[in-house]
Amino acid sequence: MDIQSRSGENAPPPFRSSRFFCVGSKWYFTTREGFDSGPFASRERAEIGLRRFLHVVRLLPEEQQIH
Repeated sequence: MDIQSRSGENAPPPFRSSRFFCVGSKWYFTTREGFDSGPFASRERAEIGLRRFLHVVRLLPEEQQIH
């Protein structure tokens, strides 16, 4: 797994866990803010859900984003 630095990070990146996790047979994703979303039928569907979530969040004006 190739972990890249985020904007503003000059040191080697810290350990980052996967955004995806499975409970039973259902998949979820989590955000940096601690929001968990799911269940999804598969990891692939959870990855699609995360991409959609990130797309929507980026469309919000900065002052309307929930932190």
